[in-house]
Amino acid sequence: MNTIECRNLSKTFGSKTALQDFTAVIKENTITGVIGRNGAGKTTLLKIAAGFLQKSSGTIQVFNESPFNSLLVSANSIYIDEYVQYPPALTLREILDHNQYFYEKWDKKLADRLLDYFALHPMQHHNRLSKGQKNTFNAIAGLASRCQLTIFDEPTTGMDASVRKDFYRALLKDYLLHPRTILLSSHHLDEIDELIEEVLLIKNGTKHLHMPVEELKEYAIGVQGPEQAVGDWISNHQVIYTKQPRPGVAYAVIKNDFSAGDKAQGVKMGLQFSAVSTSDLCVYLTQPHKGGIDDVFI
Repeated sequence: MNTIECRNLSKTFGSKTALQDFTAVIKENTITGVIGRNGAGKTTLLKIAAGFLQKSSGTIQVFNESPFNSLLVSANSIYIDEYVQYPPALTLREILDHNQYFYEKWDKKLADRLLDYFALHPMQHHNRLSKGQKNTFNAIAGLASRCQLTIFDEPTTGMDASVRKDFYRALLKDYLLHPRTILLSSHHLDEIDELIEEVLLIKNGTKHLHMPVEELKEYAIGVQGPEQAVGDWISNHQVIYTKQPRPGVAYAVIKNDFSAGDKAQGVKMGLQFSAVSTSDLCVYLTQPHKGGIDDVFI
């Protein structure tokens, strides 16, 4: 069964197009990383799926319903980002206590344990927390809700590295105990590539790639060597990114669809082959030019 189905989904804000002909399917009980540069359309997609925004055209189904103004979607989903607002008069304890009336699967024990672990005093007020503390508390609410569709939009902004690591571990442990569909938007792909099962890469409001993270790890390969040799060898391959580390030496990232014979020929030409991290690959795939920042100074 699929939790989310998008077909030719588009969203415009005045003259700006945030999503265009976006088509994708999110399977139930999976953790999907939603990746893309700022302004790519990630937040727009997530807010439409949560029912916060209405689409401009196309279709989107969440739990087989249009999410906008859907009681079913509202009751079974939660959207967490850094802008979550709570009544300033309520303490953190009171906020967590009230959440049990909104979320059928709310786990009070988990919320209390996480609040204690992350050293958030229950009598504090949300609007008086630091940015990192607010997002930590928001993440606790997202985990403890146990909603069938849980959306985390850049949930770790402002968190210390150790807190981010603990949050990801808590998310994975609770997901294994209570499977649900989780969408996780993050700029720290290198931190979550061992956590997520699928990657949805968005570029300029469209789906650029959507595949299991294990396939993404094998999607491309790096080639380095004498500039002329690299240029000759990659001429018949799909080039994703190129740069010149130093004079006379070239580095290229190409799609990993070449034969063993091609690679053997490259080795004879003095080329070296290396793996490309998923984080670097997503940067290369979504940047507007194949070169890097150094090209600006040429």
